[in-house]
Amino acid sequence: MPSPYEVLGVKPDASADEIRKAYRTLAKQHHPDLNPGNEAAEQRFKEVSAANELLSDPDKRARFDRGEIDETGAERPQQHYYRGFAEGAEGARYRPQDAAHAEDLEDLFANFFHGARGGPGGGAGYAAADGASAFRARGMDHSYSLTISFLEAVNGAKQRITLPDGASLDVTIPSGLQDGQILRLRGKGGAGLGDGPPGDALVEVHVAPHPFFRRVGNDIHVELPVTLAEVVLGAKVTVPTVSGPVAMTVPPHADTDKKLRLRGRGVPAHGRDAAGDALVALKLVIGPDQDPELEAFLKGWAPKHPYDPRAAMVTS
Repeated sequence: MPSPYEVLGVKPDASADEIRKAYRTLAKQHHPDLNPGNEAAEQRFKEVSAANELLSDPDKRARFDRGEIDETGAERPQQHYYRGFAEGAEGARYRPQDAAHAEDLEDLFANFFHGARGGPGGGAGYAAADGASAFRARGMDHSYSLTISFLEAVNGAKQRITLPDGASLDVTIPSGLQDGQILRLRGKGGAGLGDGPPGDALVEVHVAPHPFFRRVGNDIHVELPVTLAEVVLGAKVTVPTVSGPVAMTVPPHADTDKKLRLRGRGVPAHGRDAAGDALVALKLVIGPDQDPELEAFLKGWAPKHPYDPRAAMVTS
């Protein structure tokens, strides 16, 4: 079985950022939602997700590098990672040449399971109702990646993630979500041990670009094509916004670098953030067809109305 480093195509000394970038690239390429019916892509996505789950967790990665767990996260035989204890002074009395008394074994297991509630073990507790020791620990967090559309990120949506084991996870996308934001779904991770609580699902969300919308903070920028007549004479035009089409007035003689503001038509208000605006930049479009009448008019009009729009562009 290839190592998780080989699955993600990174070196064993790769930084956390390099691992994250490699995972994002491969997850987007092989996600089942983008490759419907492709079993090879689905299997590859499962492998990539499992490798990222292990390497993105610093503790798991360190244990894997030390040989304490394998590529699946399963424990390796105990003798590999208790050798230091057995060969040290603390373990001398458990070597074959010595008799193993009952009180010695009790001491050994007391050291192994030390970390009872309030002790150094932190996330585990061992007090049972009958006074016996019972292991409990919080479940592991699971990491996932989700790609959504630009408008889903702006307006909010509900999405469903297909998990590597075939199960699904429903995700609520809040309005105004940013690219790369991580959503925490509490209790949707790995099951706890004993009566320990489950872990969380951490969903890193990626936002696909839009054909003509661009987000800057909470404002939405859009370039609007207009005709020569609309620019010169002024007109009422329809502008697409993230919340639907809106009527807007183009003032007469509007230059094409002029930005018109539609207040409140950007990213919706969320929490303490006010709603953004839509900033509309005019783009003059002459049209695909030749217009002999317009050309004849300009040939007679231009010489009588000389104007150099580049006059201020002096470099020396």
